[in-house]
Amino acid sequence: MIIYCEEEISAIKRSNQVVAKILAELKTIIKPGIQTKELNDYAEMRVRKMGAIPAFKGYRGYPASLCTSINEEIVHGIPSSRRLREGDIISLDFGVLYEGYYGDAAVTYPVGEIIPEAKKLIKTAEETFYKGMSQMKPGKRISDISFAIQSYVESQGFSVIRSFVGHGIGLSLHEEPQVPNFGLPGRGLKIKSGMVLAIEPMIAMGDWNVEILGDNWTAVTRDRSLSAHYEHTVAITQKGPEILSLLDKEKKSAPYLKENQYA
Repeated sequence: MIIYCEEEISAIKRSNQVVAKILAELKTIIKPGIQTKELNDYAEMRVRKMGAIPAFKGYRGYPASLCTSINEEIVHGIPSSRRLREGDIISLDFGVLYEGYYGDAAVTYPVGEIIPEAKKLIKTAEETFYKGMSQMKPGKRISDISFAIQSYVESQGFSVIRSFVGHGIGLSLHEEPQVPNFGLPGRGLKIKSGMVLAIEPMIAMGDWNVEILGDNWTAVTRDRSLSAHYEHTVAITQKGPEILSLLDKEKKSAPYLKENQYA
């Protein structure tokens, strides 16, 4: 576990702001007919133009800069010539290395008009992140985040994916501690000011069991139910948790931030 000083957290935030800007731009070009490799090419072009490096490309052999996971795909979907269709939902997971520090975030977007159940799934994934974030206070424990996430997801009639976890981030893309999205409260490391964590609930409309496809990367729900993913990098400060991968204009409409006046 690494404890970062204010200057280091500012540097991590600069990296995450690159991620936030590109994810926001990708939202504007998602439409029926676009290929997922076009989204990847756009993200890579923009990240390099901004002076950063795609963090995922080549990481443990991953072949692309952007993870594009459609419908029942949970995470690590590989961009291809596949075209998005009206009614799809797509999860975009993106990371960068900038000035020596990593940024990482994910969001699930609708493609055109989607069914009400899919809208609720996406909304729940986002709300779930804020439920977990509410536990990110010095003195709490890591599993308090996990318990808050699982409790809220299941209260909404969905299941939480258990095969993947949140994680520390900063000088490396994945650092200790791991942050599961399920579990009992009051366990694990105590949360301390200066920790930086990527909190990323992944939820499913059906069962939580996972299957890995033949490309050895793409994770899908075993029952092929829809899945949504929402992730932000968060620093624990003396004033409370601060989302580093959210643009200022997005903070104005974020429900948890609005209610609690966190930065």
